[in-house]
Amino acid sequence: MKIRDIVNRDIVTLTNCEHEPIHIPGQIQPHGFLLGITQDWKIDFCTENIASYFDVTHNQVLGKDFSAVFGLVAEQEIVAYIKGDEVQDAFPLEIELLGRLFQINVHISGGIYVLEAELLFADQEKLADAYKQTIQFVSQMNKTKSLKDLCALVAQGTREITGYDRVMIYRFDEQYNGEVFAEDCREDLEPFLGLHYPHTDIPAQARELYIKNQLRLIVDINYVPVPIFTVDDKEGKNLDLSLSILRSTSPIHVEYLKNIGVGATLTISLIHHGKLWGLIACHHYSEKNISPEIRLAAKLQGQFITSQIDIRQSNDEYINAQKTIVALEQLTSIDLPVVKESLQRIIETPQLLEISNASGVAILSKNKIFKTGITPADDEILSLIEKIINKTKSEIFYTNKISDHFPEFAENANLAGIIYHSIGINGHVLWFRPETVSEINWGGDPEKSIIKDRNGLHPRNSFNIWKQIVKNQSSPWKQYEINAASQYAHTLQNQLILIMLSEEEEKYRNQSEILKETNSELENINWISTHDLQEPLRKIQLITSKMLGELDAISTESISNSLQRVSKSANRMSGLLEDILKYTRIKNTRDTLHEVDLNKILKSTIKEMHESIKESNATIEYENLPEVHAIGFLMRQLFINILQNSLKYASAERQPKIKITASQEPVLIHDRYKVYCHWVCFSDNGIGFEPQYAESIFKVFTRLHPQEEYTGSGIGLALCKKIMQAVGGDIKAEGKPNEGTDIIIYFPCDPEDTLTTL
Repeated sequence: MKIRDIVNRDIVTLTNCEHEPIHIPGQIQPHGFLLGITQDWKIDFCTENIASYFDVTHNQVLGKDFSAVFGLVAEQEIVAYIKGDEVQDAFPLEIELLGRLFQINVHISGGIYVLEAELLFADQEKLADAYKQTIQFVSQMNKTKSLKDLCALVAQGTREITGYDRVMIYRFDEQYNGEVFAEDCREDLEPFLGLHYPHTDIPAQARELYIKNQLRLIVDINYVPVPIFTVDDKEGKNLDLSLSILRSTSPIHVEYLKNIGVGATLTISLIHHGKLWGLIACHHYSEKNISPEIRLAAKLQGQFITSQIDIRQSNDEYINAQKTIVALEQLTSIDLPVVKESLQRIIETPQLLEISNASGVAILSKNKIFKTGITPADDEILSLIEKIINKTKSEIFYTNKISDHFPEFAENANLAGIIYHSIGINGHVLWFRPETVSEINWGGDPEKSIIKDRNGLHPRNSFNIWKQIVKNQSSPWKQYEINAASQYAHTLQNQLILIMLSEEEEKYRNQSEILKETNSELENINWISTHDLQEPLRKIQLITSKMLGELDAISTESISNSLQRVSKSANRMSGLLEDILKYTRIKNTRDTLHEVDLNKILKSTIKEMHESIKESNATIEYENLPEVHAIGFLMRQLFINILQNSLKYASAERQPKIKITASQEPVLIHDRYKVYCHWVCFSDNGIGFEPQYAESIFKVFTRLHPQEEYTGSGIGLALCKKIMQAVGGDIKAEGKPNEGTDIIIYFPCDPEDTLTTL
């Protein structure tokens, strides 16, 4: 019978080091021996060091029945322990083999029963002691709230139970770079807490083994590996030791541990949702082994962490999540008018930033950008939206490192992290976070984790702190922040839909009002053409007929008087026709509105009316007027008509005085279905009017006083009304008989206005 060892002697290179077959080393650590037993209980694998425990060699036992070497009683005990194909891994089997007491762990590998035997601990800790320590730990664990506090407690508890010099809770990030998240160590040791280590320190195949085998032990870092031998009856015959406790470790990993001065290690896997979340890494600076009871207690410490990760992470985020929820509730409960100006109110609400803990936010609606906080320039926002739409084809997009997706924005420190949502046709909302420059302390240069020299590959031997500056990324978005943004984006979309419906409703309402007013105007124009225009025509006809009938007897003076009366009637008719022409020419011109400085309009109007004002001995006082969204020449015509009206209806009992006041800042003024942002008030001390005429005085050709007493066509204030309707504003009048009149004009909101009050 031919016998050979199964030691893996493949050379590890830079090309294959990440695929080093560490699960089939063909060797074990020497603090125990290993047997591989077939299903019919023949010894198919045996380690060379069996001779250190019994008076037999591996050559003598390979190929023989297990009972022939160790006796039938031992075989029956192991069979009973295995219970068919089920392997009990919680407690090893205590058994006597050839007169010596051992603890045996058993697992199945490729149909082979793998028996790993260690001598029974002479000063074996009692299970009751480990149980007592565990109960004490659970009691303390319930007093912790955060995950970090729990991990710190586990590090302390594990060190107390195991006696290792240093215990670290090692947490992985998404790329499997590690961070020492919690630590407890001897006072004379340099702490590693907060240090980061590159993913290459624990390569992929090692991480896979940590998932399969959740407890790994190195008793003496200076051990000499013991080879495994087998009956050479099959080509490529090997033994997978993924679940082995005694498995020999990768030479590169052993050298790594030697470089940091470690003498023995215990590693416990922290598995969360099927993935390797982290490790409990125990270091001792001399040789050290621990009993099965202590190994189990330490393993339970790891399970305490993994069972609490979701709860503790949720608890850690609970306070911030609650703030987000409160901000979202406050934001969605604001009673907003269904007008486009409400977007400006929304953008100025601090809760809009708070729901996602963002530094800036922008809302784009109908090519108009509303933004607050730290945001990119408008052209960058438009470009970013276009690129997101073209690349993702999705209504939602978020990242904390925009340069990974759109490198052209890498230089903009205000545009490192974004949450983007589409909110309907031509609507978008974006939350921004600026670049967060962070400093990471690595336990050695991560770029030099593997070194190659003429003797082969080696792990780095320098573990001096190496600082890395991380740029071009913001702090990561939490899931509750992303969810809150999504919820409010939906609310915002509903608001935009309501605004659109309201605008359409207002459009149809305005068209209906215009049609109604047009019909009324036609009736009034028809009335004036049959009444006011016919009256001077009748006078002209009567005077000229009388003159023609008295040509022979009429004097020159009488002719002159008659012609003056004809001229006066003709002038009145001409004035009426001119006013009608002005009135009918005013159209709805809101599409041509622009910024108008009312101060310039007022000064030019007063200058033009200088003679009339002087003749009336009137004084005009005015304060600073706002810039409004209107049409310049119509505002001039408006001011002339209002001032002329005040001069015309001045009181004979006192000197005419006109005072002009105005809103100094934009302010939302609600009036039924409309919203205005500025007002200007013309107050005079004239004859005033009764309150019941506040609406009718703006109707075309309406006069409250007889033509003989106060001249005019009755079109002046009607013309003012139509001008304000044309620019999307409104005009109102308030009067008190014999005290005076207030004419108040309201201007529409400029999209650029900053609204400060609702």
